[in-house]
Amino acid sequence: MALRGQLSGNLKELRFLFCQTSPASTATREFLQKKYIDLKTLNPNLPILIRECRGTQPQLWARYDMGVERCVRLNDLTETQIIKKLEELAKEGEAKA
Repeated sequence: MALRGQLSGNLKELRFLFCQTSPASTATREFLQKKYIDLKTLNPNLPILIRECRGTQPQLWARYDMGVERCVRLNDLTETQIIKKLEELAKEGEAKA
């Protein structure tokens, strides 16, 4: 994940929403268990929020300057696909800057 250390420069906040038990959220849960510490260590000033709620479809929200937000769905994605979505959001933030 080449952009993971540059997230805080392009984004103001990341929010992961998912269900604690649904199969559609499995990859998102595993991604966060494996990558959260790494993401936070490389981006210490970037708020990374984790919201768990039963029945919630897995989503990744990115907040940019001026309160602009973008959401991507993470239903049944693999870890590699989630990383790709995160990188796309970061690049979009770079374009907005």
